[in-house]
Amino acid sequence: MLDIAIETENGVQILKLIGRLDSNTSPQMEKELLGRVNDGQAKLVVDFTQLDYISSAGLRVLLMAAKKSKQTSGKLALCCLKDHIREVFEISGFFGILTICPTLAEAAVAVG
Repeated sequence: MLDIAIETENGVQILKLIGRLDSNTSPQMEKELLGRVNDGQAKLVVDFTQLDYISSAGLRVLLMAAKKSKQTSGKLALCCLKDHIREVFEISGFFGILTICPTLAEAAVAVG
């Protein structure tokens, strides 16, 4: 199960993920995140504070959104990764591809 709480702060849309981002929930995340990118939302932060698990399907959605965001001159940053999720990003090589920040405040600055 995945819940996505959305907040806007100083022109930055923050998607707070709660639960699991896996093959069952990645279509929901794809619709939500890519929908915002396609609608021209230029400043997006994905907050992982309450995310417990991410699979390769979840990684794929984030990579697609980052590429699409770059094409439309937008910015996407991830923040607050738990250690076990951070490890998945490091092992997959996504750590060097995506903007990943330790805190929400730093992520907001990165997309600002």
